[in-house]
Amino acid sequence: MRHRVAGKSFGRTANQRKALFRGLVTSLFDHLKIETTAAKAKETKRLAEKMITLGKKGDIHSRRLALSRIPNKKVVTKLFTEIAPHIDRSSGYLRVVKSRFRAGDNSDMAILEFVDYDVLKEARGDKKGEKKEDKKKAADKPEKKEKREKNAKAVKKEDVKEEKAENTEDAVEQAKEKK
Repeated sequence: MRHRVAGKSFGRTANQRKALFRGLVTSLFDHLKIETTAAKAKETKRLAEKMITLGKKGDIHSRRLALSRIPNKKVVTKLFTEIAPHIDRSSGYLRVVKSRFRAGDNSDMAILEFVDYDVLKEARGDKKGEKKEDKKKAADKPEKKEKREKNAKAVKKEDVKEEKAENTEDAVEQAKEKK
């Protein structure tokens, strides 16, 4: 009997279920929005909101708990540094929006996204823009001058080699004429 047993089993063993939800939560934090079946989205929402609450606490114990449930350091770091600080709510961080019926098996599909999706997307977009500007600044004119100087030196070396070859040929011809 399933009396007082919370959650759905999705026809999987416990380990398979853990792996499924770890993957979904990881994708959610990585992309800020995912599309999956409605039942999986609702269950993933439960787990993801607990992780966001840990991210909002921000202490080392919370980080270790998050790493024990999502063993991906990059995603957990992103959660604690980029996502959680930009959320001003005390709960209800995610929403499930039913989107369509899947073509193959007609199952309910839903989009799981952050309620503050636009704010998080802008915050993430600004950082990407900064990286592009940093790359442009890194390609300053002094470096271009250095490249030009190296190219000019290479051209000069080639010219010197050609002149030596011509001089050698001339010397050989003159030696033949003397004989």
